[in-house]
Amino acid sequence: MGCVSISVGRRAVVVDDEEPLARLVAGYLERDGFEVHVCFDGARALEVLREVDPDIVVLDLGLPGVDGVEVCRQLRTFSDCYVLMLTARAEEVDTLIGLSVGADDYMTKPFSPRELMARVGVLLRRPRSAPVPTDPPPATTVTTVGSLTLDAAAREVHVDGEPVALTRTEFDVLAALAARPGMVFSRPALIEAVWGPGWVGDEHLVDVHVLHVRQKLGDSAEAQRFIRTVRGVGYRIGPGQ
Repeated sequence: MGCVSISVGRRAVVVDDEEPLARLVAGYLERDGFEVHVCFDGARALEVLREVDPDIVVLDLGLPGVDGVEVCRQLRTFSDCYVLMLTARAEEVDTLIGLSVGADDYMTKPFSPRELMARVGVLLRRPRSAPVPTDPPPATTVTTVGSLTLDAAAREVHVDGEPVALTRTEFDVLAALAARPGMVFSRPALIEAVWGPGWVGDEHLVDVHVLHVRQKLGDSAEAQRFIRTVRGVGYRIGPGQ
């Protein structure tokens, strides 16, 4: 068990105890210009993640010892890098567990390495501090909905004056909604706004991220203070019918 380093460029960490698969994924990333670190256990991965400050992590859920959920949970205490979770089980509970600790996307094994690279590309096209585009551009980057304040330029969220820590993807989902208060976004519309038109996968990924944003805002589907569900259509924030 351990970690090896491959190539130079943008930084990626691949964490999977299936060494042939980990090295296969690393090879694809290397050919795309990444500096790749390959780890085969969660404990060593956490050490490397602190040292490397990667742009993206491809992380297996079912690691022995320190599993992928715990690796992701600890990673989120010191990094906002993108996390693409891999799971050998398709049950929704795995997806919910993985995303609840800050994973940005997930794939179920077996998968096409080309599809994985497409997902990586989509995530990395969303720079760390990119503002959410709007047309026409807003006069201010700050949106206020009741006791919720979102500053798109500073990428800060406050509720009742207290800061709320969101992952990059969670922030982008909330910012996309806040950019057009009252407008109802369908799942495909939110996917295009946040992940981009090249993303492919399960649209219910949106629901999971909305769930976690609501939890962090002290919101819920039952008592909808900020994000409102429009049955059969999608989500909106602020006023509207």
